[in-house]
Amino acid sequence: MAGTVSAAVPAAKRNSPSSPAAAEKPWVKWTFISLAGLVLLWLIVLPLITVMSEALKKGWDVYIAALSDPDALSALQLTLLVAAIAVPLNSMFGVIAAWTITKFRFKGKNLLITLLDLPFAVSPVIGGLIFVLIFGRQGWFGPWLESHGIKIIFAVPGIVLATLFVTFPFVAKELIPLMEDQGTKEEEAAVTLGAKGWQIFWRVTLPNIKWGLLYGIILCNARAMGEFGAVSVVSGHIRGETNTLPLHVEILYNEYQFSASFAVASLLLLLAIVTLLLKNWFTRKNDH
Repeated sequence: MAGTVSAAVPAAKRNSPSSPAAAEKPWVKWTFISLAGLVLLWLIVLPLITVMSEALKKGWDVYIAALSDPDALSALQLTLLVAAIAVPLNSMFGVIAAWTITKFRFKGKNLLITLLDLPFAVSPVIGGLIFVLIFGRQGWFGPWLESHGIKIIFAVPGIVLATLFVTFPFVAKELIPLMEDQGTKEEEAAVTLGAKGWQIFWRVTLPNIKWGLLYGIILCNARAMGEFGAVSVVSGHIRGETNTLPLHVEILYNEYQFSASFAVASLLLLLAIVTLLLKNWFTRKNDH
């Protein structure tokens, strides 16, 4: 009887859902892999191929002419300028917010964490509209700003503010889980050895989060360069002055300059590919 029971137990284990014998059939696995591959092909790969093919449809001369157009160069310059302002500011904010949330206990901590998710919950268009209602000519501070000759909406400062709003969570959201996993033991040990606040940050905290910080900066930069909704509301679409690359693509497409619009879009595509390559490289570095 005991032999029968002992023989039955391995049989039950072999037939249990967690055993390899009860795993999904190979055709099921490959069916799901194929479906996922088809979705990626349809939603990502084919659009990318379409952008490049349409950009080069009329030849390299038209492609180069579209990219060297003064309005396109102005849009590229403005896009890089806005990213150069927004990304460092949001990086500093992200480090401070993550350090504060993970290393200290204080009232309002949960509220701060909740506010970090605000740009993900609010439409970028609504975010841009909020800035118009605050800094526009008919907004709360509009009359005062106009009387002092300060222009925010339909100018570069408004574009920077809108970009800051939509990108400020990226670095913080990347660092908070990382710093929570690391805990505070190393910082506490540094305190016992006599280290001060900035010494602890530069020599203990920052080296431990450097790859996660760079990863968050890359994501923040990608969103800053590709943002459309919030920037569209506050920019005014002034060609050569307040148009970023995404806005310039829209204007060219609406004017039926399809080859030029796809050429400029391909520039954003190349920037996105570089961003993804850097993202994967930093991810591997972080894993090691």
